[in-house]
Amino acid sequence: MTSTPVRLGLYGLALAGVFVSAIGLGKLTGASVEPAAAGGHESHPTTAGGHPTTDPAAAGLLAGAAGYRLVPQTSAVPADTPTEYRFHIAGPDGRPVTNFSTTHERDLHLIVVRRDLSGFQHLHPELDPAGTWSQSLTLPEAGQYRVFADFQPAALDHGLTLGVDLAVAGNYQPRPLPAPTPAVEVDGYRVEWTGDLLPGGSSRLTMRISRAGAPVGDLQPHLGAYGHLVVLREADLAYLHVHPDGAPDDGRTAAGPELTFHADVPDAGRYRLFLEFRHADSVRSVELTAAADGPDQTHDHG
Repeated sequence: MTSTPVRLGLYGLALAGVFVSAIGLGKLTGASVEPAAAGGHESHPTTAGGHPTTDPAAAGLLAGAAGYRLVPQTSAVPADTPTEYRFHIAGPDGRPVTNFSTTHERDLHLIVVRRDLSGFQHLHPELDPAGTWSQSLTLPEAGQYRVFADFQPAALDHGLTLGVDLAVAGNYQPRPLPAPTPAVEVDGYRVEWTGDLLPGGSSRLTMRISRAGAPVGDLQPHLGAYGHLVVLREADLAYLHVHPDGAPDDGRTAAGPELTFHADVPDAGRYRLFLEFRHADSVRSVELTAAADGPDQTHDHG
């Protein structure tokens, strides 16, 4: 599969926050972006499964779009306590939807993050015959969280990303967003990234993964890709989910150590990047901060 710059069009609604869900190309609309098929470049917003979305307003900034609505049956959970989080997707007729198209090996991807962009989780709830989704959820700290559902109803030819708030009672101590840095280390892994987020222009971001000083060249497929990247804008938590160039089964894409993404961001500001990859039979999660403020970034890009 060839490299595909996909634009991310973050539609900045005047909301206090809206949350995020493999690395590729995208336009920040809250929709996910899938690399184009071999033979050319495409430029259209899609869901996590690569299906086009025609309603940018539904990209995590609203609870409803295209006649569908995310209806939580749980509005608050206690801190640091496993709790069953339940919700359904209401269709145009008001009834819970029970038929979904599989995207990236799941019928629905659930993303949870606190409004200070901490506590990121990427989950896959279970659907019962009546249309209720259930997920055991543990949120260790108090605060206001954003819950995103990324899915495609079987009746639609495109996917949707809807979002709602979830409260965790207690003393909320928001954390400042970490400053942009050229590398981060988590669980013995080091991720170095190069590139600039250029407001109003195309951005090429390359992530290089190493472990104990050695390049990681044996990444394992995770949900149909070698990596998943969720991008959230600090100002309003507008959502983007993108995938890297190539695919595990295309016969050409190396299993690391580098993953390359192409993104167009519309305006200046800081963004939080949540990178997921699978190695040694475990899914690893790495968090990065990037600033879209022109070529003179706050870190050296090599």
